[in-house]
Amino acid sequence: MRLRMAARLVRGLLVAMSATGLAVSVQAQDKKIKIGVVFDLTGPLAGGGSELNYVGAKIVLDHFAKTGVEGYKIEAVYADAQSKPDIAINESVRLLEQEKVDMVLGFFSSAQCVPVAARVEQLKKFMWMTTCISSAVFNEKGYKYVFRPQASGDQFGMMTMDFIAQNAKAKFDKEPKDLRVAIIHEDGAYGVDVSRGNEAGAKKAGFNVVMKEGYSATAPDLSALVTKLKRAKPDVIFHTGYNPDITLLLRQAREQGLKFGALMGHGAGYGVYEKLKEGMGADATYIFNADPISIWLANQKTMDPKLAPVIKMVGEEFDKIRPGVAIRSAHVGIGASNTYVFMSDVLPRAIKEYGGVDPDALRKAALDTDIPEGGTMLGFGVKFYGEGTPMAGQNERSFPVVIQYIDDKSSVVWPKSQAQREAVLPLPKGTTYSNQ
Repeated sequence: MRLRMAARLVRGLLVAMSATGLAVSVQAQDKKIKIGVVFDLTGPLAGGGSELNYVGAKIVLDHFAKTGVEGYKIEAVYADAQSKPDIAINESVRLLEQEKVDMVLGFFSSAQCVPVAARVEQLKKFMWMTTCISSAVFNEKGYKYVFRPQASGDQFGMMTMDFIAQNAKAKFDKEPKDLRVAIIHEDGAYGVDVSRGNEAGAKKAGFNVVMKEGYSATAPDLSALVTKLKRAKPDVIFHTGYNPDITLLLRQAREQGLKFGALMGHGAGYGVYEKLKEGMGADATYIFNADPISIWLANQKTMDPKLAPVIKMVGEEFDKIRPGVAIRSAHVGIGASNTYVFMSDVLPRAIKEYGGVDPDALRKAALDTDIPEGGTMLGFGVKFYGEGTPMAGQNERSFPVVIQYIDDKSSVVWPKSQAQREAVLPLPKGTTYSNQ
């Protein structure tokens, strides 16, 4: 009798242990993070670089969806901002409140990032921006849950001015004070921010600013702007725009006979060579662009060795999606690298050290990020300005570079520490826009 009772007890314990183990197993399987991903897949911003950023981010998210992170499954839920700030806000709120995502990631346009960041912070949710660059997103906002590893717009504007200043005498045979520069920009948050960096850089260099003007990126005609540029006779034009406004401006500049010595672009549409080539043909050659370095141009000798196979993987996956592209756009690498930083550095720390994927765990993990230069696929490091600082949430270790397109290839030409070739300055005699 006692033996039978003991056997029943043991069987009961085994069943209970088995059921408990099953519950634990199911609970472990149910651990996941839902990431809402917002980019412009339609509208003018899609072709201006947003879709390419989406592709880069998705490649990385798909990779981690296969492997998981610290026992958590990765589920991405995608939304199209349609190149409209109000839709970007609505889709972000929908993802957070209806789809119950744990955070939002992505965002290409600064005009979207500024209002979306304010809304996400108000909801006390976590936001990770891969791309948009306006300083206005963070400046004096005091955000706790919004982070951006990407370089800020004023850095873009300062970088191109410094590049021209350092080459004024050698390339243009002019002192900086005698160099005539024009600053033109789309009038959204992105263009205004970069132009401020341009102005600060021009003042520092002592350039003669002969024109500064903004315009709507959706303007159907920019011929009046071109006429003003012709009258100003700039040696160098510093332009911040998306596309198709870049193509429209340069087409009308060609029709009206605008001449200059160099054209300096600043990310967005200037980072999509295929679109420049499609709209301008051979005239896309010799254009400059400031952007975070293409992950395929970054110096891997000074980079964390574990990143080389990731760069290779991103390139191979992109080639499957877009076979035959002449230049892998820097936008793909921006989306991929900045997503990878979150997935490989911030998320594991949130889970292991802060107990999960709630907004406060993700915030604390992001503030602990301390990646040295060479620790990302874009070459720069990551350390966020902390709470109580004017730019809280912005990466203080990020920086762009200046590249130049020549013969369907892009090469870094500035700063010197990253340069792969000598810049061609000014535009060669006989080319469409050359003032020689």
